Amino acid sequence: MAQTERVVRQSVSIPTGLARRVRALAKTRKTSANRVLVDLIEAGLQSKEAEKERFISLVNRLTESRDAAERQQLKDELARMTFGE
Repeated sequence: MAQTERVVRQSVSIPTGLARRVRALAKTRKTSANRVLVDLIEAGLQSKEAEKERFISLVNRLTESRDAAERQQLKDELARMTFGE
């Protein structure tokens, strides 16, 4: 998070077990639970964006591919991303 960025206070309820894990992680990192939550949220958002970009890339490859075997492989991979194993 950039220092010049405006900060917004947000109240979030999380399960007890998750809160315990966040506090433990904060303690090992010698930082606040708030900082840990911000870092985890940022990492999660980046992960989701990367997953979306990978999906779009695979769709683009699928539409451009003329090789039947490659098309089937791409379809299988897209199905795994969409529906799981």
